[in-house]
Amino acid sequence: MEQKKSLKITGMTCANCARIVEKSLLKIDGVKFAAVNLATNTAFVITEKEVSDDVFQKAVESVGYGISNEPIEAIEEKRLRRIKHNTFTALFVTIPLMVLMLLHMAGEHIPFFKEIELIFSAIVIFYAGRDTIRGATIALLHKHSNMDTLIFFGAVTAWLTNVITYFGVDVHPFGTIGAMIVSLHLVGRYIESSLRDKASKQVKELLALQSKEARIVTDKGEFLVPIDAVKQGHVVFVKPGERIPADGIIIEGFSLIDESMITGESVPVEKGINDEVVGGALNLTGAIKLRVTRVGEDAFLSKMLSLVQEAQGAKVPIQQLADTITNYFVPTIIFLALLSAAFWYFNFDYLNNLTHSIRMVLPWSLHTADRPSFAVFVFLTTVVIACPCALGLATPMALIVGTSLAAKKGLLIRNAEAIQTVKSVGYVLLDKTGTITYGKPRVVVQNIPEEEKPKIKHVTKLSAHPLSKAIAEYLDGYDTHQAVEEFEEIHGRGLKARIGFDEYLIGKPRDSSMYEEYTSKGMSIVEVHKNGDVIGFFALEDTVREDAKEAIRRLRSHGIIPVMVTGDNEKTANHVAKIVGVDEVYASVKPEEKMDIVRKYQSTGKKVIMVGDGINDAAALKAADIGIAIGSGSDLAIDSADIILTKGGISKIADVISISKVTFSAIRTNLLFAFLYNIIAIPLAMMGLLHPAIAEGAMAMSSITVILNSMNIRKKFQKFENFVNTSSCCSYIFGRSKNAKNT
Repeated sequence: MEQKKSLKITGMTCANCARIVEKSLLKIDGVKFAAVNLATNTAFVITEKEVSDDVFQKAVESVGYGISNEPIEAIEEKRLRRIKHNTFTALFVTIPLMVLMLLHMAGEHIPFFKEIELIFSAIVIFYAGRDTIRGATIALLHKHSNMDTLIFFGAVTAWLTNVITYFGVDVHPFGTIGAMIVSLHLVGRYIESSLRDKASKQVKELLALQSKEARIVTDKGEFLVPIDAVKQGHVVFVKPGERIPADGIIIEGFSLIDESMITGESVPVEKGINDEVVGGALNLTGAIKLRVTRVGEDAFLSKMLSLVQEAQGAKVPIQQLADTITNYFVPTIIFLALLSAAFWYFNFDYLNNLTHSIRMVLPWSLHTADRPSFAVFVFLTTVVIACPCALGLATPMALIVGTSLAAKKGLLIRNAEAIQTVKSVGYVLLDKTGTITYGKPRVVVQNIPEEEKPKIKHVTKLSAHPLSKAIAEYLDGYDTHQAVEEFEEIHGRGLKARIGFDEYLIGKPRDSSMYEEYTSKGMSIVEVHKNGDVIGFFALEDTVREDAKEAIRRLRSHGIIPVMVTGDNEKTANHVAKIVGVDEVYASVKPEEKMDIVRKYQSTGKKVIMVGDGINDAAALKAADIGIAIGSGSDLAIDSADIILTKGGISKIADVISISKVTFSAIRTNLLFAFLYNIIAIPLAMMGLLHPAIAEGAMAMSSITVILNSMNIRKKFQKFENFVNTSSCCSYIFGRSKNAKNT
């Protein structure tokens, strides 16, 4: 049986680390898929059979990394605290060392400067930079490389020039440069970690919603227990202002519940007896008791968190190019650094004359006639300029922000590939019942005598038929003490019952033509007979969602054609389609035919989104390029979908399209920037036109720029929505004006 698991990986510092861990996990027997996310320090695996935690632990440790059972926020907090300590230690030593170096270069005599530079640069490189050296050592011992490898080679080589100078070898000392490389690397990593921490804020907010304790009610009183001790069936008491500890059904009390962090709905919802509540929601006004229905991994919040992390840990097709490049990146850079150093050493006079005029206008260039010193300088610069981190962070950082924004809007993106696919969507196929409509009939017209309503309520509440339940709900305020006798549900006709000496038949009308006024609008008619005589009727309809019309308008503004595909009759389907503005309608469609319709539109060469909520939509959801399930729908539909609407109407579909387009645009920009940076910077470093400290600063800035661009997705989404809505309104006004002119 297929199983999914998320692991918290420790010790990763760059994209190559993530690739090595992923490769090791894929070698485990039974693992069919593995994706390691550098941005969240997590691994997501899918296995064909049960794989123990020990097996995962050994696989990860075999390549030099670790797995932690601590909460991810605790791991990140420790990591950030450690980086902060190392960064400030490095800066505390390096800044005075830089001042002394500049004074020494200016001709000032600094007593014991050789010894000072040798000792204090060693403190920065080997103490403040010990995590970097540890990461590089682990990588080298396990016969692979990472970003730490480049910093290690650069900083240690720089420090070794001080060592050999101290022992009398005539070469330019670069010890302070080595300290600067490590310090700038740590500053960049600290800023990067802080920004990543902010970017993954949504997951932290979801984690914060999980209650630590619950107040259980028993025959012996109330007990405050850890949330892990709460079981299905327990009765829990929740006071106003407290978070609901677990999913359940209210059995006592009434309150306003704030579900905004879970569903994206900003308005608190009224909840009373028999209403469902989800763990993590905030109880605002009244004390309530609820019977727990789901706990642990089965709880809504846990599933939501798991799905968000799953999407953030997944990969999109565009990332494959970046992964391929980072695979060979570090070894290639070290080779190029050695090659350029050797080339400068053996051709120093020619290359020095060739680049002299350029280097004279660059204040950071090394001006020396010593070929070994310049060869070392070029090696250092080339090693530290390289930036696989920017390539490695380009996609996952954008996915973190994009999927977090979607979760905030009440959208769970289960399949990250949808982010890339959605830009080519041409059609959205919408189920009617439960998707465009609420899937819950309600009484809109009735002419039943008041004295008969209590009796009809008691008959209809005995049936589970949707129309009967809707009538019973409509008559909820009526009551009678008379018992229902000889109740019978007649298939295809309705309900038959006796109350006292009267016989009632509630069901199909004798003559449907009498109700043409209502049936033409897609309404269902339930006729009431008493002792053989018609005493009235109920006209019911499945209410269209409030945002359905707006959703169709927004889909069209994206250039997407909406199509209704429903199993309902043609008259009802056309009536609903006319209300919301859908032109293409397929009615009386069987489940297997829905899949054929999906394939028909796919054959046009455009991608297709299928939106549904029922079991009959599951096959079509799977067949579509992107399947979107209504969160209140069947489990099968939800399991078959790529995206789940946790709450709200189908206008959320337009939100996910906008979020996907903006996120994919950010991924492309990130990758383009990362590629261009390396393409420009590496040749300049090999030509000796950059300084190692500037190279390290530029390397750090490239990663920070990628993160900042990803964090800007929220603002870009709002701007994009405003632009689309403005364009749509202009098109509408222009269309109206043109039609008026033609008329």
